[in-house]
Formats: sequence, structure tokens, C-alpha cells
Amino acid sequence: MNQISTVTADVYWTDDEPLECVSVVPEIPGTSSFSFRAPSGRPFNFRAGQFLTLELPVPDETLYRTYTISSSPSRPRLITITAKAQPDSIGTRWMMENLRPGMQINARGPAGQFTLDGGKVEKLLFISAGSGVTPMMSMTTDLWDAGRRLDVVFINCVRRPSEIIFRQRLEEMACREPGLDLKFVVEEPDPYRPWTGYQGRFNQLMLGLMAPDFLERTVYCCGPQPFMQSVRDALSGFGYDMAGYHEESFGAPPDQPSAPPVTDLPADDLPEIHFATSGRHYRCEPDETVLLAARSAGLPIPSGCTFGICGSCKIRKLSGEVHMVHNGGITPEDIEAGYILACCSQPLGKISIEV
Repeated sequence: MNQISTVTADVYWTDDEPLECVSVVPEIPGTSSFSFRAPSGRPFNFRAGQFLTLELPVPDETLYRTYTISSSPSRPRLITITAKAQPDSIGTRWMMENLRPGMQINARGPAGQFTLDGGKVEKLLFISAGSGVTPMMSMTTDLWDAGRRLDVVFINCVRRPSEIIFRQRLEEMACREPGLDLKFVVEEPDPYRPWTGYQGRFNQLMLGLMAPDFLERTVYCCGPQPFMQSVRDALSGFGYDMAGYHEESFGAPPDQPSAPPVTDLPADDLPEIHFATSGRHYRCEPDETVLLAARSAGLPIPSGCTFGICGSCKIRKLSGEVHMVHNGGITPEDIEAGYILACCSQPLGKISIEV
């Protein structure tokens, strides 16, 4: 029988310890929730809306895949991610077919800046599509467990009613909390079952009907890029102050700025990387990232998203300067300690890294 060690409340799980799977629960067809504990018994410390990057031992390689945490930090003994297997999915499908209670995997995080301001009670508008509902579920549960009076309009858009993730749990909360206003939007009904709610693609008219006071609300949006673009267009078309808009996506962010040109540097200061652990040197192109340079030098660095979200390519910079444009995959504390994300860092002259 497994024994969970007793630890003090201020000792939390860190990603140098693997996660142990404790349950795999189907939510809807093609989507499951995977719950983990720390083998040491340490609790988890994260903010609602953050994500984990899992290291998945698929055949012939190791994949790094990023998943939003769907459980709440108010329930810290387990941590849960809810994943949907897309038609071309490798990592999530491997999890559904292979991950079982008792198995251990490595993970990095938690990380991410798509979080609520815990010090404020706000009028909130959550807008999600499909599995983008996962951070909203974590946030809503966290607010619920804190005993706070909710003022949340919760909109989730899916293809069919049978594809609404967490529907029963959300409806149970809404039955007991009048401040949680649920709105589901489907593109089409399920065969032989009527649907009496909103139907069609989310648009400005629906937004005005579902949340007439949306101009007063802080908006959190998560879903595919085209969906989030349609939400941005709908809000801006009504004159919404986009300073109150927040979004989360694991797709490449639009219009990501590039590094400033370094072509005017003296020849001796052109980009060059010293891989301190392996003792090798590599001369970079001016616009080459540390990740691509390492691959070209035959020193691959583990990576996942490749645009600064998942944090799996975090490495220590020993000297020199880089231009880094990340998207939440690294904390200010890590940056202060000398870490960078290789995928979105470009050397400014000569640098040395711990690889």
C-alpha cells in the first residue's frame, strides 16, 4: 500500500519531482481529464489559469506538450489537466491510450500569466471554445471555493451539445450560485435531440444578448486563434476598452515582434554562442534563435511550443545579452536568476549558455 509522506504546508511540489497519475476520467468522446499527485505528498502551488508542460515518452522520441490546468489551486493535493485529442494529435492520443494510474511522467511548471487578479472582486466575462474552457473551469472553481459572491457570465461555444466539457459540474454550481450565468452556444444540435439554447457561430448579436453589460466586465478568452480573433473583433466593434481583454492560446501569437537588427555590430561582437557544458562554439546568423543555433550545432535543446509559452526550453545564460520575446513561459524570477527561453531568444553579440 502506498504511503503519502507528511510535509509542512509551505513545502510545495516542484518540477524536479515527477507526477504520478492517479486517475483518467473521460469527459466527452475524445477528451479526458488526467489527475496527478506528487509521490512525496507535497501539495501543488499554482494560480487558476496556469498550465503545465508534460514530457511524454511517445515512441522514438520525447514530446513536450502544454496543457492548461483544469483543477483549482483551492484543492492542492491533486493537479488535473483536461486534454482533447485532435485528429493529428500525437501526445494527447498517447496519453489516452497509455497513461494509467500509477505511471509517472515528468512535467515543467506551473507557468503562465493568464490568471485572475486575486485581490479584486470583478465583473467577469469568460468566453471559450471547446477545450478552451479548461482555464475558465479552474478560475470559476477557485472563486467558488473561496466563498466569494460571483459575478461571472460564462460563455462556452462548441460544435454540438454533447461536446460541452464540464457541463454537469458547471450547471450544478450555477444552480447554487445566481452570480454564475451560464451561456452555451452550439453550431448544430445532436441528432434526434432538440437544442433550445443559442445556436450558430458566436457573434456580436449574441454577445449583446448574453452579457448586456459586457463593457463593464473584464474579459478572459481562450480557444483557437480564429475564434479569439472573432471575439476581439466583436468587442472592438462595440467600442470595448481592450485593456480589459485577456486571452490564452497555445498557438503562435500573431504579429510577434522580432529582435532588433544587430548587423551594425563590430565583427568581434557578431552573434556567437559558447555552449559551456559541451565546450563548443557556434557563430549565429543575426536573426537566429538560441534553439535553432543549438540544433545546427548538434546540441538539441528540449522544446515544445517554440514560441515562448510552454517553458520547456528554459536554460541558464551564463554571460552576454539576448533579445527575448516570450509569451508567459518564464517567470520574472527565472529571468532575474539568469534563465532564458531558447526558442525566443536571439543573441546580441557573444553569449555563453549552460548546454
